[in-house]
Amino acid sequence: MICVTGDLHGDMKRFKSPALKKLRRGDALIITGDFGLIWDGSKKEKALLKKLGRKKYSVLFADGVHENFELLEKYPVEEWCGGKTRIISGNLRQLMRGEYYTIAEKTVFVFGGGQSDENNSYLEPDDEKKWIQELPTDEELSRGIENLEAHDYKADFIITYEPPAKLIEFIDIGITNRNHINTYLDDILGKAQFKMWYFGKRHINKLIPPRYRCIFDAVEVADDTRIKHKKEKPQRAKKEKPEKKRQK
Repeated sequence: MICVTGDLHGDMKRFKSPALKKLRRGDALIITGDFGLIWDGSKKEKALLKKLGRKKYSVLFADGVHENFELLEKYPVEEWCGGKTRIISGNLRQLMRGEYYTIAEKTVFVFGGGQSDENNSYLEPDDEKKWIQELPTDEELSRGIENLEAHDYKADFIITYEPPAKLIEFIDIGITNRNHINTYLDDILGKAQFKMWYFGKRHINKLIPPRYRCIFDAVEVADDTRIKHKKEKPQRAKKEKPEKKRQK
């Protein structure tokens, strides 16, 4: 079973959602960005990270734009479920940009990172340094395409922080601003086959039919594999009764 929620910004109350009580070992909660619990490196923060890592289900997050990237990048990178992750603590991991995973029996393509409203071309060169880590690198952009091509552009779920460019007008009427990441995701949208695309950033919960979900503080069950298995449970074959011998 997979649940999805949006920008967390360090809000631990989200983990009290009734939907998460259904999660078991092997299930996952995926956060679409702005995790916000790796921020100051304090003892209190480290204790919270360990607490999350001890949950029976996996807590997985894509990075957004409001992260402490310098602190985040100190965590080790390792392969997990088919893609690269940063292992934070126990079952708590960062899903990295452009990676492709098999999670709870479902395929998931993830592309975090983006461009914050504060980051624009008018910043002085010295100021740009603090924004550069939120932007995907050319290597990450290329890796995303390579991983999708390797899987014929098919995934059960796509998780991104930024929305594809075509969806912006459905979220913010009259807003046409877009960045190169929105355009990049637009190209993927035109080729990919998927069940649902989740993205955060906009701080609203809105379904854009038929397969796009802008998600913020809602916690949504994306897929419950257990229900499917229950439906597909094979029936026992009935034993045939032996034929009675005719009496002469």
